[in-house]
Amino acid sequence: MTKPAYSKDDVRRIVKDENVQFLRLMFTDLYGTIKNVEVPVSQLEKLLDNKLMFDGSSIDGFVRIEESDMWLYPDLSTWTIFPWGSEHGKIAGVVCEVYNADRTPFMGDPRNNLIRVLDEMKELGFTDFNIGTEPEFFLFKLDPTTGEPSLKLNDQGSYFDLAPVDLGENCRREIVLELERLGFDVEASHHEVAPGQHEVDFKYADALHAADNIQLFKLVVRTVARKHGLHATFMPKPLSSINGSGMHVNMSLFANNENVFYDEKTESGLSENAMFFLGGLLKHARNFTAITNPIVNSYKRLVPGYEAPVYVAWSGHNRSPLVRVPIARGVSTRLELRSVDPTANPYLAIAAILEAGLDGLRNKIEAPKPVDRNIYVMSEEERLQNEIVDLPSTLHNALKALKEDDVILASMGEHLAASFLEGKRIEWDAYRQDVSQWERKQYLEQY
Repeated sequence: MTKPAYSKDDVRRIVKDENVQFLRLMFTDLYGTIKNVEVPVSQLEKLLDNKLMFDGSSIDGFVRIEESDMWLYPDLSTWTIFPWGSEHGKIAGVVCEVYNADRTPFMGDPRNNLIRVLDEMKELGFTDFNIGTEPEFFLFKLDPTTGEPSLKLNDQGSYFDLAPVDLGENCRREIVLELERLGFDVEASHHEVAPGQHEVDFKYADALHAADNIQLFKLVVRTVARKHGLHATFMPKPLSSINGSGMHVNMSLFANNENVFYDEKTESGLSENAMFFLGGLLKHARNFTAITNPIVNSYKRLVPGYEAPVYVAWSGHNRSPLVRVPIARGVSTRLELRSVDPTANPYLAIAAILEAGLDGLRNKIEAPKPVDRNIYVMSEEERLQNEIVDLPSTLHNALKALKEDDVILASMGEHLAASFLEGKRIEWDAYRQDVSQWERKQYLEQY
């Protein structure tokens, strides 16, 4: 998705030509939830001059009440006219960076934090970190009486099914059309493995705009689904005994338009840089899992038997390891991290992934040998012999691993790391104190 480099005059012209009446100023909180401040178009000049403020104390992970006044700086490269509009005129959206009252970048803003890590990358001589994601989601029917999401899936289709089995086809088509109107380059859309599960793939972008695109994609999916009487959820494992939803992350590192992961002189086509980056990814994989899989439910997906990666290994020939190397070479050479799920804050997740890879490059961390067998059918002893370790099995274990890794903590910065760890500790405590229906069914009569 390549966006035009809009100037202030371009925005003024578009607002007039398109009859824009409202401006939606968007940013993302600590946990990856899109927030927005909506103002009438009369505030356009204040927005363009970075003179709009909001109360940051009301946003998760931001600031205390006595530090609440914050500025919103629009990134005009993210300027968007929403296709659904309103009866009072069109709505334009723009992604903003959050600044402190003293006009310095607020480092509790996940987007600012990713910009910081990208600047570190550039100091090492790299110019771009390209990201392509494959987010999956489920469509559930809305209860016709209450309008609330039910647990009834919209279809019983499976991988690549067609209508009438895939009853989400019309909804998915409209999602694609809306995305294209917003400038997305949609490459494919299809039914996924589980009933009611879908995927829409769009073209890669530089890391910062890739994160923006993920957030806009989620907004479009939920909005269109609602129009079709459906609820779209990116929850990793909404139902037991079926595949969960992931968000595979394809990545490549560039220096002056050259993909530094590619080397035509090696047998594999992978460069030394690619192998060191891969070494860093695998070394830190257990420790960044709390960021890439950030909710209790994430770990219901990361179990054997449902195609999700559970083991820290890599391969170019099978899909059971954590990292796969697709066969494309040249400018398309890339690594695919398969553990990430769509509840991840994309700004934090991409920053952590990049920091892990940069650590591999800085310290020349060697990647282990590839594992070209199906790891799911290996015994525990065989996995130990191949030095294959498991990903954390719970959010609690993932947070423990994160606390032990200074590199990954640094990928969030002090403010975000402290807020994230505290917020997730509270989430885990609430979960472990709750008594589930499974426990009552299993134990109430037996004991």
